[in-house]
Amino acid sequence: IKKTLRYNKDTMSSEQIIFNCADCGQEYFKWQGRCDRCGAWNTLKEMRFSKESVRTNFLGANQTEPTEISKINIKNITRIKTGLNEFDRVLGGGIVPGSIFILGGDPGIGKSTLLLQISALVKNVLYISGEESLEQIKLRFERLGLHSSVGGIKLKLYNETNIDVIAKKIQAEKPELAIIDSIQTVYLENIPAAAGSIAQVKECAMKLQQLAKSTQTAVALVGHVTKDGAVAGPRTLEHLVDAVLYLEGERFHEHRILRGVKNRFGTTDEIGIFEMTEKGLMEVKNPSKLFLAERLSNTAGTVVTATIEGSRSLLVEVQALTATTVFGYPQRRTSGFDLNRLQLLVAVLQKKAGINIANQDIFVNIVGGVKIIEPAVDLAVVLAIASASRGKVIDPKLCVFGELGLSGEIRRVSREEKRKAEAERLGFNKFIKEKTILEAVRRYCV
Repeated sequence: IKKTLRYNKDTMSSEQIIFNCADCGQEYFKWQGRCDRCGAWNTLKEMRFSKESVRTNFLGANQTEPTEISKINIKNITRIKTGLNEFDRVLGGGIVPGSIFILGGDPGIGKSTLLLQISALVKNVLYISGEESLEQIKLRFERLGLHSSVGGIKLKLYNETNIDVIAKKIQAEKPELAIIDSIQTVYLENIPAAAGSIAQVKECAMKLQQLAKSTQTAVALVGHVTKDGAVAGPRTLEHLVDAVLYLEGERFHEHRILRGVKNRFGTTDEIGIFEMTEKGLMEVKNPSKLFLAERLSNTAGTVVTATIEGSRSLLVEVQALTATTVFGYPQRRTSGFDLNRLQLLVAVLQKKAGINIANQDIFVNIVGGVKIIEPAVDLAVVLAIASASRGKVIDPKLCVFGELGLSGEIRRVSREEKRKAEAERLGFNKFIKEKTILEAVRRYCV
């Protein structure tokens, strides 16, 4: 019994237990029901790991004195061009050597396909998979019509989930780009937790971060997402990496939008637009024309708007449908538009424009799987609802954009000239000049 007790005591002393908030990453030494930092309930998860794993050799640990910023020399960085201009646009011009980024998205959206296409275009890539066999990857590679023997391209595939073995292989191969598919499948042996757990994801990401900086190998991580659309794992994962990218779109729709929500080496305003085909993700050179290709211009409840995504202007179609409700409380549904914003706009439309839609179910759709968050689309949504409610077809050559205030005033939006130029390029030469929503509704929807 004494030996057993002594063994348990030694085992316990070699481990450290902390509780980590799954939402914000805050750490606690004991469990509690509510996180003090983000206010979330029941998000603290137990993490057990050996004390050796805590003693991480961070970059710059051998630096003994602070350095004046004026004495720090910056080398000219040559970004890695992937050959996919839409992807390079989102990252700010290409992949920075020694950087680490994560690509998240729903299952089946095309994350692995996109990175496999990139691996066939970059000269020296090591593709490490913990989810598929090498034969499965090769079959997909051939199905996409990709080639790795043109122009000095060298792609190597590797099956491994032990992060220490992966690190040694990257150091030995010295690739330009290492792809880990996925971060939720790799593990560290000295952490007694399953792969994909908070402790494993955090520690593995930290090790890969240090590896990228020390070897100047760019590391791409594939990340699973939760039901809320966020990358699965601790919030610290997004803080550790240099860029966080999301591949968005409907799984059964051909359009895919690559969006950056964090980028240390560029802007987060840019998006990349792709079309899913039998040969993988193809770049869309003229997205506005694609989004409007099948539009029925002689139908009530449809309006064209101009939105700004990064440095480009896009024309998209806003559709609205109204129907008399059969419920006590009318429905409000949206696709690609914020539901709370819709509730506000419906109230303004009814109060300031005099359109009685209190007993109407209202459905709003942004065509093409695009998600718009900027307020410049307010006016287009309101006019589409008014058009659907009155059964009035809006001028097919009209392009609508403008922010709507609670007093019913139409406010100007940023980069109007850029929006107008894109609209005129596709034949939309009429724009809203009215100052209030009442004036606009009377002119176009009555």
